[in-house]
This record gives sequence, structure tokens and C-alpha cells, in this order.
Amino acid sequence: MLSAVVVNHNARDYLLGCVRSLRADGIEEIVVADNDSHDGSADALRAVDADVRILSTGANLGFGAAANRAFALTTGEFVAIMNPDLVVEPGTIKTLVDALEHDPALAVVGPRIENADGSWYPSARTFPALGDALGHAFLQFVVPGNRFSRRYKMLDWDHAVARRVDWVAGTFMVVRRDAFAAAGGFDEAYFMYVEDVDLCWRLRRRGWHVGYEPAARVMHVIGVSSELAPYRMIVAHHRSLFRFGVKTYSGPRRALLPLVALGLAARAALACIQRALRKRPPAAP
Repeated sequence: MLSAVVVNHNARDYLLGCVRSLRADGIEEIVVADNDSHDGSADALRAVDADVRILSTGANLGFGAAANRAFALTTGEFVAIMNPDLVVEPGTIKTLVDALEHDPALAVVGPRIENADGSWYPSARTFPALGDALGHAFLQFVVPGNRFSRRYKMLDWDHAVARRVDWVAGTFMVVRRDAFAAAGGFDEAYFMYVEDVDLCWRLRRRGWHVGYEPAARVMHVIGVSSELAPYRMIVAHHRSLFRFGVKTYSGPRRALLPLVALGLAARAALACIQRALRKRPPAAP
């Protein structure tokens, strides 16, 4: 049996579409962790699907903490964990469950994720070496197709083929219940972002593997909740990146952490500037 967990924050209309697509793909047990929404999400969902279990967290706990609490209420051997702003294509759930059943070493599997315009989103990635991480962090602003970003995003292999990868995006992932529980679920110290990388990293250290299955597909509208507080999310993202570095750097590399902190602060500032310029209205003719 597969259960579903949806983490919601003020994404009412998208949430309804997400739950509708899960029902259409055969999911019976759905738990929605509502992170203190004020847009009527819970009432709207109850009106159209009385069988969904809604967990009101009472505050915006972030993705990982809310997902952990909803996971504790599920009963399935496998649990799909996701954002609310996506639609599951028919057959996706069966395909992902089959992947986990056929490979007992897989703890997590993710589908092909497509943007709203039908373009492909690189959701399967590597744990980047320090050089790749720095190159991707800064060059993507000016040269999005640089070799560091391409290596990190795994752009140079056939994404029509299923394979094991380092990590898959928490936008939508299916986890094996016993593996997720044994690992302690998501690290709740990550408010937003990188909790998926961290989870897959910890599972890999326990001997588990992570899979990418392109025969399963979801359509994702990126940033519905994060766009409500974009600058806060930029800061949260870079704070999470630093936390992951603190957890994973060992030996002599730990001496680099102050430089990493400075680099991430600079990158966060650049990201905020880029965001401000993107939202600036065009000059009058």
C-alpha cells in the first residue's frame, strides 16, 4: 500500500488539483500537513474530499518538519511526499512502487518532473564536489550551461533511462517506510531546501540507494508558496546549504567552512539582487 503526504502553505487551488490527481491515480490514504495557511486551504479541501486527513501544524514549520508529522500518521509501506503545486500523471504511482518493489536496495525513488510549459526539470542530481559546488553557485548567474552546473544537474546523460542517482528532489519522492523511519525522517533543522539532499545523503551512508524513474511523471508549478516570501526563501536556501556543508565536511575540509559561509552570503546577496531586477517594471518609453 502507498500513502501520500502533501505539505501545503497557502496554495489552496493547486492543493485541490494535486489531491484530485492523487485520487485519480489510485491513492486512498492522503495526509495534508497544512503549514498555517490563511487562504482557506483546509476548508476548501474538506468541501471536495472529506476523506483527506488534514493535519494543521499551527505554524509554518517548514517542509521537512511538516512532512515528518504527516508521515507519522500514514500507514503505507511506501509513502509519496510532495509539494502541493503539482499534478501526478496517470500511472505514476504504480510505476514508482514497482521500482521500489523490484529493487529492495532503493530507499527513495523520484519521477521525471516537468514544468508547467512541458519542459523538463533536472530533479535528479549529484552530491557535488566542492569545486563543482562553487562553480555552479556563481557561474549559473552568468553562464547557466557551465560545466560545473551541467555536472551537478546531471545534464549530460539520457534522462529517458531509469538509473540510480545521488539524490532526487523532495518536490515529489516516494520513500520506503522502514528506511525513512530508521533514518529519522527529514532533518527538521532545515526550514526549507536541502532537506531532500540531506535525507538522501544519510540514507546512502546507511547503505541504501536512490533511484530516478522517468516513466513516472509529475507536472510542477515551481515556487507557488516560496514566492509569497521570496527573499526569506533565498536566505533560507543559503542557510540550508551551509548547514549541509557543516554536516558533511570532514577532516581538513572543515577549515574551509568560514570561506564557504562568506561565499554563500555573497551568493545570497546576488540572488536577491537578481530577484529584485527581475521584478522591476520596465522603463517608460
